Amino acid sequence: MHAVILAGGRGVRLRPYTTALPKPLVPIGEEYAILDIILQQLHTYGFTRVTLAIGHLSSLIRAFVGDGSRWDLTVDYSEEESPLSTIGPLLTFLDQLPDHFLVMNGDVLTDLNYVSLLDHHITCEAPLTIATYQRKVKIDFGTLETDQGRIVRFVEKPTLSYGVSMGVYAMSRKTLAPYPKNVPFGLDDLVLDLLSRGEKPAAFEFGGYWLDIGRPDDYDEANRSFEARRSVLLPAQALK
Repeated sequence: MHAVILAGGRGVRLRPYTTALPKPLVPIGEEYAILDIILQQLHTYGFTRVTLAIGHLSSLIRAFVGDGSRWDLTVDYSEEESPLSTIGPLLTFLDQLPDHFLVMNGDVLTDLNYVSLLDHHITCEAPLTIATYQRKVKIDFGTLETDQGRIVRFVEKPTLSYGVSMGVYAMSRKTLAPYPKNVPFGLDDLVLDLLSRGEKPAAFEFGGYWLDIGRPDDYDEANRSFEARRSVLLPAQALK
């Protein structure tokens, strides 16, 4: 099984932590880099090959991961000369990928079963499958609905729930084949194009642990909760 890890971003929102390190290499629990945890998980779930799509501070990622043998994985690299967004990097090495494969951001901490996601994608024959999570957002204001200048509904500081992308996807090579190489192309572009053609992506709903480490607050939370989550994030180590 083949996984692609998107690790080329500049991590601007996570500064100052990413001033000298690419985001996938920031430490979690003072013991592991995010990327280390992801690679351990992929090996545990039976993946054998990983392609790292890299860009910003790529030499540090190459030095840390090497050929992947530390995780009993075969790792290769695709380096972008200019930012290509989420899907664009995949198009440059699409012919090297199997019919179905996993794609994930290099800054995600989750106990999602990646094999179950990939199996679901293959079974439902979707053009794309997105792992989704219900994110609750607390609104700090009273919300209003109006009709012809009159308030018809009022809710004091509601909590709203949204289905969001986890940054983990199952994809098929034939879905991406029609798109041009070497131009920026994001997940949003792909989803909107598929919807416009009536090819609906599938959702793989997940209710376990998920944290997208995009902001300093998220990073601090990841470190605070790591020891309590160690056994689910690193199941192979828990069995030792």
